[in-house]
Amino acid sequence: MIGILSDSHDNRDAIRTAVRLFNKKGCRLVLHAGDFVAPFAANELEALACPVKAVFGNCDGEKEGLRITVGAFGKIKEAPYVFRYEGREFLLTHTHFSLDSYIRSERYDVIVYGHTHRPEVRQSGGGLIINPGETGGWVTGQSSVALLDPSELEVEIISLKP
Repeated sequence: MIGILSDSHDNRDAIRTAVRLFNKKGCRLVLHAGDFVAPFAANELEALACPVKAVFGNCDGEKEGLRITVGAFGKIKEAPYVFRYEGREFLLTHTHFSLDSYIRSERYDVIVYGHTHRPEVRQSGGGLIINPGETGGWVTGQSSVALLDPSELEVEIISLKP
């Protein structure tokens, strides 16, 4: 199982709730699609029982602090972050602006993005497109994450109740 979150925007309570859920579900990897905002919030992910792969979002100003913090338990890179996991090609990004070109390339089994603060799961161009919505819950009032079964490519959006 892969846990997916985005746009946590310093909401430590929501991040802690997501971490508890991901640990309970036995996630082997967690993806963060950007906008931690500050390193103190990203530090909450250290309690995960698995590694983290993340990208910077447009609100992540303290990049060096985030590199150091996330580097203790995972990797954070500039988007797009392309990697292979369990035989699948993943692209992790923050914004949706290049989404159509990523889809048209048909190179990715799974594309994960954030930024819009709206959950989305759909098939397109032969790949699975996932936006977990906003974990922070500040913009929409809804805090959510996603769980992905990478072998079956099945996704569940989960509403968090911090």
